[in-house]
Amino acid sequence: MHLTRRDFLELAVITGAYLTADPVGALAKMTSEDILSFKPKGKVTLLFTTDMHAHLKPLYFMEPMNLVAPKKLKGLPGYLTGPDFLKYYKINPDTLEAYFGSCVNFPELAEKFGKMGGGEYIATVIKSVIAERGRENVLILDGGDTWVTTAIGLFTEGKAIVDWMNLVGYDIMVAHWEFTLGKETFLKRIKELKAEFISQNIVEEDFGDLVFKPYTIREVGGAKLGIVGNSFPYTPIANPRQFTEGWSFGIREDQLQEFVNELREKHKVDAVILLSHDGLPLDMALAKKVKGIDIIISGHTHDVTPKPVFVDNTMIVIAGSHGKYVGRLDLDIKKGKIRDYSFKLIPVASNILKPDKEVQKFIKEVYKPYEEKLSEKIGVAETLIYKRDTFYSTFDRLAGEAIKDYYHGVDIVFSPGYRWGTTIIPGQEITVDHVYDFTAITYPDVHVFKMKGKHLKLILEDIADNVFNPNPFYQQGGDMSRVIGMEYEIEINGPQYNRIRNITVGGKPFNPEKEYVIAAYGGNLHRSEFAEEIKDAKPVPVYEILIDYIKKKRNIKVETKPNVKVLDESYRTSC
Repeated sequence: MHLTRRDFLELAVITGAYLTADPVGALAKMTSEDILSFKPKGKVTLLFTTDMHAHLKPLYFMEPMNLVAPKKLKGLPGYLTGPDFLKYYKINPDTLEAYFGSCVNFPELAEKFGKMGGGEYIATVIKSVIAERGRENVLILDGGDTWVTTAIGLFTEGKAIVDWMNLVGYDIMVAHWEFTLGKETFLKRIKELKAEFISQNIVEEDFGDLVFKPYTIREVGGAKLGIVGNSFPYTPIANPRQFTEGWSFGIREDQLQEFVNELREKHKVDAVILLSHDGLPLDMALAKKVKGIDIIISGHTHDVTPKPVFVDNTMIVIAGSHGKYVGRLDLDIKKGKIRDYSFKLIPVASNILKPDKEVQKFIKEVYKPYEEKLSEKIGVAETLIYKRDTFYSTFDRLAGEAIKDYYHGVDIVFSPGYRWGTTIIPGQEITVDHVYDFTAITYPDVHVFKMKGKHLKLILEDIADNVFNPNPFYQQGGDMSRVIGMEYEIEINGPQYNRIRNITVGGKPFNPEKEYVIAAYGGNLHRSEFAEEIKDAKPVPVYEILIDYIKKKRNIKVETKPNVKVLDESYRTSC
């Protein structure tokens, strides 16, 4: 069986293909039934989450103001934000759907609709669908970035989230940030996980043997489904290599094609599904190369796609991040062919949905040993504090100010372009838990070193080539790294390694030959051949520095004006 574009074009009107907008959008008028409403199709239901980043508790998470793209990718799903997102998906502003999917009027809508996600509310959605469809007709999948990057994920080394997944009943998953637990702990968690872990693109470095099972076959709703796994292909580049030493990653599209063919020709499956942590742009490019995949359930780039993306004969869906959505895809499969489908991103609106009592009790118990520490109030946000953006965020500015305050004499603070991290709205009290939401990694130390300006620029140009490469196969994930204390202009579509110009440091002209004092965390920049680490500057975890700084300042007001000027593409400074 192979699903063709004609097959999809001949389908009936899609039920739930995009989130319909309520012009009034009043919280008081919405119910759990409104959130969960869905006209089912066929007997097969796929439920999926991705990039939850260990958020067992509800949170605020604002979608980015900017996702700047090279010309070739501009305007495509994966690069739509703010008003452009709402227009593309025909969503009215000031609605629950707008609040979940964009940055438009975010602080106001946060006051109106409340927090998002949370393990007990995700469980409510999943269990409600199972009650409707029957467990034998539902497959529950996770796209990775699930076990770590919050305090509870860090303190329990992912165990709390694995136990939550087991309680909810997940069936299959892939991974990325999970690998930063280190191989020994990661493999221990895999044994504890009741779901099946699959990945066709991880092999032993010595002989090229597969490390994990590449695919699985499941009977769901009377259909035979072949599910192939792709974990993040650039894990040893995006994260320190020591965590996965001895394992080789990669996209491995030729090998993927072989497994797709094997599922179709040998196992005679009714549909082939790729469970992926490649990222939406890469999966869209991959769908052009690998033939025979019916559906890609994507992850990694945190994109919100209220409608499926079609590339040739392949449907691609992705369910946002931070536990904000559960994706639901119903399939009507007859005689080895997908005849119809229905799709919806179900917003996990924690102020509207009822919590699952069993999971709520579990989460309370998991947090009990850490609750007093994590709930400590250390300051108040006077500015919207957020992380996600192509170039700049108020959190990175705050982190830069804290680090410069701690390490006197630092010229530039280099902060990683992670996609994850909560949002703190103006007037909200800042807790210790919030700080960990931005910084809870297994390599949190801040390192201080000297580096010549020309070498720092070379590194930034290399990162820019990764982020803005027009070929998704050469993008390795993440937004542009932040450099606090330094300002520059950038031409997104400029020549390779010549995009950045007009640099200043501390308000003074940039000197390529000068040795600047740089502080960095969340990577290996201090181990660069160009870096000379300052031995007297003791490495300290970034979250400790931030907690102390916020306690000292109390009222946190952060500069909102970006320190980067984009020359050839539009760049919002507000939403």
